[in-house]
Amino acid sequence: MTAPDATETVTTLLIADDDEVTRSGLRTLLAAQPGIEVVGEAADGVEVVERARRLRPDVVLMDVRMPRRNGIEATRLLLAEAGSADFASAPPRVVVITTFENDDYVTAALSAGASGFVLKRLPVRQIAEAVRVVAAGEAILFPAALRRMVAARPLDSAAALPKAALTGREEEVLRLMATGLSNPDIAEGLTVSLETVKTHVGNVLTKLGAQNRTHAVVIAYESGLVVPGFTG
Repeated sequence: MTAPDATETVTTLLIADDDEVTRSGLRTLLAAQPGIEVVGEAADGVEVVERARRLRPDVVLMDVRMPRRNGIEATRLLLAEAGSADFASAPPRVVVITTFENDDYVTAALSAGASGFVLKRLPVRQIAEAVRVVAAGEAILFPAALRRMVAARPLDSAAALPKAALTGREEEVLRLMATGLSNPDIAEGLTVSLETVKTHVGNVLTKLGAQNRTHAVVIAYESGLVVPGFTG
């Protein structure tokens, strides 16, 4: 792998997949991508939590169907450790990697706090870009796929929205988030400042008790605030 430029941000990555061939292939391919350093691998959901605590990666690329502990529970455990001795600043962000976009486990992983998901069949450069985007604090959203998954497998977090008492503007921002729009795009569409949008997004996450904007969008779909066919 070519050494990164001194000014390049390097994202450290832990890969969790129970298939050794898949795991090894992802490591080789992603380690060759600019700005990514693969710091370790894990073969199951118990091992990934242990190694994340020790290696403290920026991002975990998490398969969901793994032995001993699945990726949903592993994600929930990792993200519950914010501020702990193992993760004094913040736990790693989680990107779910799956074979099928309608995988029942994916929606549950997103509800557990994963920042998004990618398909194993995607070109490696797209998977690498997803890792970089999530490391920077953004989300990887596929609205059409989320709609299909939530319609097939509604989850308990649907109850969060009625209790949240969002303002009309906050609901509007949440609907736009659900279409995959970024904060600058939302600001332009609503003709407000970027800081105003950031404030609304922060309020939405707090009121919903959402781990991140992806989780908030899942809640929006599950609750019926956003319905199939909605485009903004």
